[in-house]
Amino acid sequence: MQDILSTTQQEVSRLAHNTKLLFDLLPDMLLVIKDDFVIERMNTAAIAGFGNQQGLKCHQVIIGTNSPCDAKICPFGCKNKNHYGQTFERKLNDNLYVEYSYVPFEGYRQDNLILLILRDITQKKQHELELEQYRENIEIVLHEKIATLQESELERKQLSSEVNHLKKETERLADRGKMIGESKAIRSLRQTIYQVAESNATILITGESGTGKELVADLVHKHSSRVGRYFLKFNCTAVTESLLESELFGYEKGSFTGATSSKMGKFEEADGGTIFLDEIGDISPRMQSALLRVLQNGEILRVGSNKPISVDVRIIAATNADLISVVKNGTYREDLYYRLNVINLHQVPLRERKEDIVLLATNFLIKYSRQFNKPVTFLPHSVVEKFLAYDWPGNVRELENVIQRAVLLSKNGMISPKSLNIKLHKTQSPINNFAPPTMEKFLNIPLKESVSFFETEIIANTLMKYSGKIERVSEQLGLSKTTLYEKMKKYGIRPKACKEK
Repeated sequence: MQDILSTTQQEVSRLAHNTKLLFDLLPDMLLVIKDDFVIERMNTAAIAGFGNQQGLKCHQVIIGTNSPCDAKICPFGCKNKNHYGQTFERKLNDNLYVEYSYVPFEGYRQDNLILLILRDITQKKQHELELEQYRENIEIVLHEKIATLQESELERKQLSSEVNHLKKETERLADRGKMIGESKAIRSLRQTIYQVAESNATILITGESGTGKELVADLVHKHSSRVGRYFLKFNCTAVTESLLESELFGYEKGSFTGATSSKMGKFEEADGGTIFLDEIGDISPRMQSALLRVLQNGEILRVGSNKPISVDVRIIAATNADLISVVKNGTYREDLYYRLNVINLHQVPLRERKEDIVLLATNFLIKYSRQFNKPVTFLPHSVVEKFLAYDWPGNVRELENVIQRAVLLSKNGMISPKSLNIKLHKTQSPINNFAPPTMEKFLNIPLKESVSFFETEIIANTLMKYSGKIERVSEQLGLSKTTLYEKMKKYGIRPKACKEK
């Protein structure tokens, strides 16, 4: 019996010794805490971390208070039985982060003990915090970069918008060389073209023959959203009435003699683009109905077919006829007229914008002097007076033909009034109501006085024309208001005296 007891004591001593060795060798900090909060034992790692605090109260060591903590304020919650065996993380101070768990057990004296296991994770936590800070910094940098890119994109869009605007303005300035003129009527027409061109609205261009209706159609298409697509021009009087329908809408094989195969019409060819129909006022009632179908439904019928074909075509039409009168006479469909006349662009006759004649004539003079290699460089005053006195029934086309002929017949770089081949009516005068006086007034006075007299006449007549409205006069004469007032003062011209009574 004595031997058994001795053997048992040796085994207990051996186990106790091994337990102590294992307890001290573990890298985690181990604290055995009694039920009365006294730290009964600490392993080597715990002593290295906290110092040898065995025999002190755990709340004195851990949170620095003399009063025992309860389950609510205990940093480890050792009294919370629901947490036994679970692992948690906690920051004990600014320099120490731990991962901890605890388990209750009974001591060899049958007392209640708690084994608190602490693992130092400060380095790991610092790495995590550094990574988190780095991530946050990266996010800040990314947000800043994204904001910068968004600002750059906004600036790019603004610059792109400005460039497009400037491009359009540049194109418009270039177009002024195509639609020559600075009269109020031409300026207004150009502005309207720029306003309506980008829409898909149907446009009706009206005006006398030779006023440049096709030029208006060209400018509308150039500034439209379909500028890169097909632009087809068709004169409705260029083919016979029997062929007009098949030309515009196409035909099916066998629909008439000679129709050996099917053929697309102009509307199908221009699908997605624009079609310009000139002389639209001269089409027959049958063609009016067919064209109305296109405008209403976007559909055509080929000759010899009952199957409608959808087309997407913007229509620009032109006529020199007075369609309102034709509608009243019953020879033109009223519904078609209103479908065509969504936007009306009226090209005024040349006789109503005589201030543009010299600009137009000079442009044609340069064009044909280069084309014919003729050294004609200017228009004599006598030619200009005759141009201003003439009513130009053929409008701009007639003026161009006159200049072309005059350049061909010119001698020694000069154009003779006789080569113009235009005749004034007896009621016409070489000057209009507001034109400068004839040359005879200037023949017997010095040049300086002639210029003063000429300026006086021009300013006085223009003031009378616009009832003394300074703004209109300065715009018409191309002078600033300050310069105009100076000249009026110089020549003793009073604006009130020029107002209409």
